[in-house]
Amino acid sequence: MATTNNIDNKRYQGLIISIALFLSLIGALLAFTFYTSSLLERNTALIDQTNQVANSAQAVIKDLFDLESSYGEDISSPHIQRVLTRLEENTALITNSLSAIEQGGVITDNLGNRYQLPNISNDARLDVAEAKEQWNVLEPKIQTYLKDANNIMVSSADELAQAVDQAKTSSLFINESLDKLTRDVFSNAERQATTIRLIQVLGVAAIFAYFLIFVFFFVRRLRETDAEALAARRETQEIMQTVNTGLFLLDKDLKIGQQHSRALNKIVGEENLAGENFTNVLRGRISDKDLNTTKQFIEQLYNPRVKEKLVDSLNPLTKVLLHNTSGTGSDSRFLDFKFSRVYEDKDIARILVNVNDVSDAVYLEQRLEKERSQNDMQIEMLTTILNVKPKVIHEFISNTKAHIEKMNNILKNPGSSQYELEAKLKAIYRDMHSLKGDASALKLHSFTKIASDAEDKLSALQNQGALSGNDFLQLAVHLDDLLSLSNTIEMLGERINQTSAASTKAAHTTPTATAAGVRAAGAIDSTPQANSQVIGSLDFDEGEDIDLDDESDSHLLAYYQDFAQDIASRQGKEVQLNSATLEQVQIPERLKKTVKEISIQLVRNAIVHGIEPPTDRRSAGKPSTGNISLEMQSVGQDFIVSLQDDGQGIDYDSIRQKLVELGRFSLEEAEQLDRNQLLKQLFSSGFSTKDEADEDGGRGVGLDIIKTQVKESNGKLNVNSELGEMTRFVITLPKAS
Repeated sequence: MATTNNIDNKRYQGLIISIALFLSLIGALLAFTFYTSSLLERNTALIDQTNQVANSAQAVIKDLFDLESSYGEDISSPHIQRVLTRLEENTALITNSLSAIEQGGVITDNLGNRYQLPNISNDARLDVAEAKEQWNVLEPKIQTYLKDANNIMVSSADELAQAVDQAKTSSLFINESLDKLTRDVFSNAERQATTIRLIQVLGVAAIFAYFLIFVFFFVRRLRETDAEALAARRETQEIMQTVNTGLFLLDKDLKIGQQHSRALNKIVGEENLAGENFTNVLRGRISDKDLNTTKQFIEQLYNPRVKEKLVDSLNPLTKVLLHNTSGTGSDSRFLDFKFSRVYEDKDIARILVNVNDVSDAVYLEQRLEKERSQNDMQIEMLTTILNVKPKVIHEFISNTKAHIEKMNNILKNPGSSQYELEAKLKAIYRDMHSLKGDASALKLHSFTKIASDAEDKLSALQNQGALSGNDFLQLAVHLDDLLSLSNTIEMLGERINQTSAASTKAAHTTPTATAAGVRAAGAIDSTPQANSQVIGSLDFDEGEDIDLDDESDSHLLAYYQDFAQDIASRQGKEVQLNSATLEQVQIPERLKKTVKEISIQLVRNAIVHGIEPPTDRRSAGKPSTGNISLEMQSVGQDFIVSLQDDGQGIDYDSIRQKLVELGRFSLEEAEQLDRNQLLKQLFSSGFSTKDEADEDGGRGVGLDIIKTQVKESNGKLNVNSELGEMTRFVITLPKAS
């Protein structure tokens, strides 16, 4: 920008100099005019003064004659006093005026105005000298008379007679000298006036001529400049109309400049943008939070102390979704705003904004991301299918569909009262949490993510207070997503099973001769046993029914250990899950789903709430790895599930404090609760001692699920805990329905 300023300064340097000369000429002419006006004023004052001296001289002579003719009259009469006063004043005036005229001094008129008299010419000086010579003879005689004129005791007739005789002689010479002086002063003033007029005429003519030259020369220069500016503007307009991006300038008040690219209107979806406030254009089309952030971001761009590259990384309008609120024009789209500083010298003058419609690119990214997520999800599911027994997968799909169907039926059930709506909410919450637990145990994070999002909405509904039937509509989308995922994993399992069965069948039907030939060549062992090693646990014959009930529950120990390690890794803890019974236990078919849900919730609860972080355990003198014991056994008509951890135990005081914080009880009421009552609160829906919810806990649903499952199975629940030492859950479930 500095180079451009230098070019502009050179371009207008001649214009500036010419205007300065023109103004200097006018200033000089005005100064000369002021000077000549002052000179003429002084000449006029000189002429007036000479006339006044002449008139005063005539008045003096007249007054002397009047006094002589009135001699003998009472000197105190008004007539005599007036004449004497006038004679005295005129005498002093003539004396002072002649001296001022001769020396070019300062005079004061009757109104009190002071004037500086000009220096007179030599001829005028001679005239003044002659008049002054005669006056110097007359003036002493007048002063002698005036000395005793008012004294009635002294006769002043002789002095008056001498003054009158001298006045008769001197008056002619004085009048003649003053007349000559007046003529000389007037002639001199007239010559000066003529010279001044000539100089003024010449000055005006010179200024006018210079003005004409100036206008002619610079009008031509301005035409050339206008032509260049017009050509540059035309080029700019052509660029602005041609570029496919939105370009405009922003000032400090966030107003859009008058010039912007034509594509901007189409991209933004507004017609009249010039002069509009940028925030008004965006208001209602992006969130208020993004709008406030945008204003702060632009303010930082105008802050010279902030580096542009640093603040550019904070741009809130990168690939932002701009909603269409007008109802006409383009649909909502993704726009990408780039902001750059425009400098004038070292100052930030404007912000250049470059806007691009990146909707296609964003939609492509979203589609690719969706496809990538689907691929990752299928890989995740495929990994689960290949590494987990078909029985577990079958149980998960069956349980998932059962949970979804149950939640769907709950949503369909009518209910209008707050009690009914809250009951529906708690029931859905429990099923969603159970489903999430099953998915998390199999490391199906896609299921877990959808279930966690649904739990966030359920938690928000639980905290909002009053409920309505419409509040539950948003959950239908999550149920549909979960059902879709369960269908996908079921489909993948079926394809793998079909492939496995086809491979097994082909192996069994291989001709003996061919098989022998292949074995002789050392290529592959086509016996069923060899193929079983390749396929692993998914070894079925085509068309063979899978009897999942015939499989034992010996996999449970590895299943829960893997589940425990997965949770501990997310929670930053170290655990070891042990069992002496899981590898031999046979869970009754009626209780398999119930036992699984209860066990999952118990293991998660033990790791999240019971086992301490390694540093805390070492501080308490414990080994850094926490121990969890999960046992299942059949005793008579009952099936017993027990879990014990060597964690921090149940802190009943913390439960009281949390109940007060949540507003369920006052401080006094909480202090009155015994341990059994506090345990009931611990198992209530929505209560958790964890401050923040995450994938593994903190929503207050896990223990509620255990309580509900035990109650529905007509079982018993027993809890034993020692603070800082252990917690033990014992659940007894009847085998028979």
